[in-house]
Amino acid sequence: MLDDVVEHLACPVCGGALALHDRVLGCALGHGFDVARQGYVSLLTGSRVPGTADSAAMVAARDTFLGAGHYTPLAEAIAGACPTGAKAVADAGAGTGHYLARVLGELPGAVGVALDVSKHAIRRAARAHPRLGAVVADVWRPLPLRDGTIDVLLNVFAPRNGAEFARVLRGDGELVVVTPTSRHLVPLVERLGLLSVDESKERRMAESLSEHFVETDRSIHEFEMTLGHDAVEAVVGMGPSAWHMDTEVIRRKIQGLREMSPVQASFRMSIFKRRS
Repeated sequence: MLDDVVEHLACPVCGGALALHDRVLGCALGHGFDVARQGYVSLLTGSRVPGTADSAAMVAARDTFLGAGHYTPLAEAIAGACPTGAKAVADAGAGTGHYLARVLGELPGAVGVALDVSKHAIRRAARAHPRLGAVVADVWRPLPLRDGTIDVLLNVFAPRNGAEFARVLRGDGELVVVTPTSRHLVPLVERLGLLSVDESKERRMAESLSEHFVETDRSIHEFEMTLGHDAVEAVVGMGPSAWHMDTEVIRRKIQGLREMSPVQASFRMSIFKRRS
C-alpha cells in the first residue's frame, strides 16, 4: 500500500517529501497527485507516455506466464540475493510486481516500491503484495524516490539509470540486476524468429553503471522449462519481440511446434555496490 512507502517517495516536480491525505499525495509546495482507485499513483510528469511502456496485452501475457510459475527458480534466486536486514526495497521496471512481491515475502519487515512506466503493469503491481506501493514512473527520468532511502534496488529485464540508482540507494545499499543471456529461450529464438540477446549491448549497459557502481558478484541461473503452445505464446507476447512480430504469424509458427516443447531459461544476475 502507498501509505507503507510514502516516506520513501519524492515529489517529481520539486523533489520534496510527500504525504498522503484523502487519496492525494502532496508536497509542502502544493504539488498534488491523485491516487487511482486501483491503489497506485502516477508520479510521471508531462502528458507524453514513453513509447516503451508495455501494452495491456504484453502485461496480460506476463501475468499469465509468471503466474504459472515458469520463472519460479529465478524469483527464488532474486529473493535469496537480497540482504535479510533490508527494510526498503524498490524495483525499477517492476512490471506486474512479481519479483518484488517474492522478495517481500522473504523479508517480513520490509516494504517495497514498484516503479514502472506502464499503467497497465502498475495496476497489477498494486495488488501484488500488501506491503507494496505501486508508482508510475520513468526510469530514464529522475526517480520519485528520496535520496539514500532504499536498501535494495531490483532491476530485472529493465533499463538502467546508474546516476539515479546511486542517488536513491543507501551508502551500503545493493543493486540487483538481472538480464537474459544469449542462451535464453533456446530453441524458440531460432524457430520463431525472436529477437536475440545482443551481448555487446549488455556489455555497454554494464559499463554504463561502472561510473557509480562496482560489481561485487555475478552468477548464471539456468533451468529447463516444458512449455505448451499457450505458454510459448505468453512468453513471446511479454517480451521485446512482441513489438516487432505479427500476432497471427507467430501463432501459426507456434502451432508448428511440438505440443510440449523443452525451452531453456538462462539469466545473468549481477550484484552491485555504490562506489565510495
